[in-house]
Amino acid sequence: MSTPAHSPRPLRTATPFVDPLGATSVQHTPVIETAGALVWRLREGRLQIQLVHRPRYDDWSWPKGKHEEGESLAATAVREVTEETGKPVVLGLPLPGLQYLTPEGRVKRVHYWAARRASSRQDARPLAARAPVALAGKKEIDRCQWLDVDDAAEQLTRSTDRGPLDALVEAHRDGLLSTHAVVIVRHGRALARASWYGHEQDRPLTPVGHGQAAALVPVLAAYGVGTVVSSRWERCATTMDPYVRAAGLRPEYSDNLGEAQHERSPARVAAAVRDLLEAPRASVLCTHRPVLPTVLDVLGQHSRRAVASALPRRDPYLEPGEALVAQVAITAKGPRVVSAERVAPPVF
Repeated sequence: MSTPAHSPRPLRTATPFVDPLGATSVQHTPVIETAGALVWRLREGRLQIQLVHRPRYDDWSWPKGKHEEGESLAATAVREVTEETGKPVVLGLPLPGLQYLTPEGRVKRVHYWAARRASSRQDARPLAARAPVALAGKKEIDRCQWLDVDDAAEQLTRSTDRGPLDALVEAHRDGLLSTHAVVIVRHGRALARASWYGHEQDRPLTPVGHGQAAALVPVLAAYGVGTVVSSRWERCATTMDPYVRAAGLRPEYSDNLGEAQHERSPARVAAAVRDLLEAPRASVLCTHRPVLPTVLDVLGQHSRRAVASALPRRDPYLEPGEALVAQVAITAKGPRVVSAERVAPPVF
């Protein structure tokens, strides 16, 4: 990264469902989007963080890199961290980012997550769904180092890089750093009701919907999803099919998550969501627009106030093919949703 023309400006932690870095302060300026993660672990009760050294700039920083076209920012973060540290990771809490001007007059925005090292056993399925990654050469990254958090703060070349570290340390202190993802997906774009003459539960996805389903694969893999729960109806099952195949999973199909059964018994949908919040494993639930209010209500009941107050409240709640990623911490009082992000479907 080039030395910025102006000192990097740290930004506040994002409120849920708002662009984590907000609007740029410089209008009509090209924006370079980058993403990375603070990889953490516990050793003998001590919180440690991984830093990388870039010989070109002789600096110590967090692993990160440029966003590629067609890639979600979460997928960028996972790919770049894997390239620079040599090990795959699973994303957790979103952290504060940075935004600043480069010497060329462009705006650089850096998006960060907390992340843990992926386990070859625990995360075998989501790892199988990821594309191969070419590791960075020694000219790009020549050293990776685990440090206790206080030492890491001192080792960082730029003091503004401490912003995401402070947020991570605070989450750890509050017992909210270790989380699992519960991803809520609205099925991809389906054939219009007026154009379909078969049974409603068999109404299929459009070609755009199939593209949206394929685009979910790297997103779900980035968050370590190993459990798939879906409405049995065709448009939901097909939305999950690319990830199910890529990860080699056995999905759990439920009639209770369909529109008709939900009308008769929304309590069964609520119970299914609570089960996923309580289970300490990353999961995805795919359902329909009319079912989303019940799903979001359960999330709100288990959320931090800032998250609950920002959950979607208006129809359509999520767009076709859109995902809501909730990070859930297991606390003494039960599961607690401590963050949530929306991942928009690609534009075709």
